[in-house]
Amino acid sequence: MLDDLLEDLEDWFRDILTDFISGNLTSMFTDVNEKTGTIATEVGQTPQGWNSGVFNMVRDLSNNVIIPIAGLIIAFVLTYELISMLTERNNLHDVDTWMFFKWVFKSFIAVYLVTNTFNITMAIFDVGQHVVSGAAAVIGTDTAINTDQVVQQMQLEMMTMDVGELMQLALETMIVSLCMKIISILITVVMYGRMIEIYLYTSVAPIPFATFTNREWGQIGNNYARGLLALGFQGFFIMVIVGIYCVLVHSMTIASDVHGALFSIAAYTVVLCFALFKTGSISKSVFNAH
Repeated sequence: MLDDLLEDLEDWFRDILTDFISGNLTSMFTDVNEKTGTIATEVGQTPQGWNSGVFNMVRDLSNNVIIPIAGLIIAFVLTYELISMLTERNNLHDVDTWMFFKWVFKSFIAVYLVTNTFNITMAIFDVGQHVVSGAAAVIGTDTAINTDQVVQQMQLEMMTMDVGELMQLALETMIVSLCMKIISILITVVMYGRMIEIYLYTSVAPIPFATFTNREWGQIGNNYARGLLALGFQGFFIMVIVGIYCVLVHSMTIASDVHGALFSIAAYTVVLCFALFKTGSISKSVFNAH
């Protein structure tokens, strides 16, 4: 009689632990699926498509506040270049008429670049988004963990465990689930941070664009252009990392070691988050932007 009662109590406690573990697993994988599944969509959006309100505000700031400053910089740079051109020719003794035409042409190019800064910067990001779209077509966007299949495999494994091992697994899933929620938030931070950085870059674009035509000051504009390319191609590196994560997770074997599989998925997701944080520096290193 007592043995039957203890056995029923053990089965009841086993069912509670199994349901608790299954709930943690489902919640954990669902959170990660939602974040990794939206990475390709977030990365594939242009600045004007991500948030039109912020985009319009940044464009108005650039046109109304930064462009007048860029105009002053153009005036200074072109005046400095004209003086340098004249003094280089033996203090006006060897003046060549062609250099004035060259100076006027440079002035026209400088004014054209500044007045069309936003179109040019958006064109650079359009090139980056084209690369991201091509990468998405090759890599594929199926990054989701098959939650039902994983939970079902782990439930089969849990049927062979005793109560003590189930309690250990329940504690492990609770800790890993909490860590995965934090990681999913960090993934969102990376994606939002990249878009905010893009808006910050584009808001002051007229100032570095005003320096392009001058040999001494042109390094400012050249480095800025490399930074734009780095931000655009950062999305490509993000897509590559997501593709690697997808392959690693789908190649795992759950049934052989449930504890190892649980922490392996968590480790892969931690690596995914860490690698996403590194994409910015990697892209800037590739394009020599600083």
